[in-house]
Amino acid sequence: MATAKKRQKECDSRPVKLPDDASADLLAGLAWAVAHPARVRIVRLLINREACVCGEIVAELPLAQSTVSQHLKILKESGLIQGEIDGPKVCYCINREKLADLKQLIANL
Repeated sequence: MATAKKRQKECDSRPVKLPDDASADLLAGLAWAVAHPARVRIVRLLINREACVCGEIVAELPLAQSTVSQHLKILKESGLIQGEIDGPKVCYCINREKLADLKQLIANL
């Protein structure tokens, strides 16, 4: 009981007004893009590669090709990865600027 009273004294119950923060939307979008373990694995795979990766992504994940394609689509829409058409296939690579943005946004939390 004494601990609960002590916590109440430390709690500031004044109204809080959050300032507008455009970076919140950017962080939320990028965080959502990596909010699935398969997408985290894809990002890690691409971070460790200098060249674009095509078919290797599907081979590295225990998922159907269509499921991997959905994850790639989400990552591409967020801007974290880029895709280039190379004949009948699409090659993917990490967007290092967007990755740096994500790291900075998280660091600024």
